[in-house]
Amino acid sequence: MPSIVEVSGLTKYYKKFLALDSIDFTVEEGEIFGFLGPNGAGKSTTVRILNTLLLPTSGRVVIAGYDLGKQPYAVKASIGLVPEISNPYLELTCYENLFFTGKLFGLPKRVIKQEIDHLLEFFELTDKRDTKAEFLSKGLKRRLTIAMGLINRPKLLFLDEPVSGLDIQSARLIRELIKKRNEEGTTIFLTTHQLTVANELCDRIAIIQNGKIKAIDSPENLRRAASKAQVIELKLTDMEIRAKEYMRELRELEGVEKAYTEKGNIRIVVNNLSELYIRIPRWAEKKGTKILYMGTILPSLEDVFIEMTETTGEKGGRSEK
Repeated sequence: MPSIVEVSGLTKYYKKFLALDSIDFTVEEGEIFGFLGPNGAGKSTTVRILNTLLLPTSGRVVIAGYDLGKQPYAVKASIGLVPEISNPYLELTCYENLFFTGKLFGLPKRVIKQEIDHLLEFFELTDKRDTKAEFLSKGLKRRLTIAMGLINRPKLLFLDEPVSGLDIQSARLIRELIKKRNEEGTTIFLTTHQLTVANELCDRIAIIQNGKIKAIDSPENLRRAASKAQVIELKLTDMEIRAKEYMRELRELEGVEKAYTEKGNIRIVVNNLSELYIRIPRWAEKKGTKILYMGTILPSLEDVFIEMTETTGEKGGRSEK
């Protein structure tokens, strides 16, 4: 697959603060590429540079074959941008919002009208064509905002937190529409703090921390490669009544890195699988509870993310401008 984004040696200083430390990565045509990192890791700085909103200190970025440093207007014409907060013009209708956005890109009226009809149908907004944005629900505003980001038929769409704050049904529909649009050929660069969304949508994920790329791979391969790839899933009797007690005591067992609940079961990240397979049954016997199920699974994407972004004595990110 050819690359639609090529980043090499990208560096950004804010005065003496190093926000990006010579990072390199590529995004392949046709994929959904996730870009994850804690607050202050360099994620926002990277995205702003790729969107031509911020100049790098050094390094090279090529998007859709255009050198960002030399051809920024060609880059702008090749991308679409959907911010985290939906931003349609509230006093305009859905049709008017899309038409105005198309004019900003300098598209001919005929092309704009054709694309509007397609986007309204694609995002199931045809019946809201003449409704002002101020009267749309949060989910419908989100759909309209994404449609506005696609009006210029971008080769690459930047999506920031596409389903944040939406109800379950709206979020599910947005995810389905994102996958469908990607299947139609749009490459998507996705930033999100919702790791379940990244796991469901992304072909590959890059994790950035302290201005450096820590890893790039598929969600499954990232989970397999994690050094803490030993996770025990446990189901006990009377979990509903004594879950907090069990969790507290399991965390205190030697060799347990952490324990949390997932879908009614306990998941335990361990550093020595064979020893914990002995200790946990002994602990359960002393507690007078029975093990209904005990098996091993891959760590979650959340486990991988925490492992790669935590540093000694530090669990947060850096402050980032």
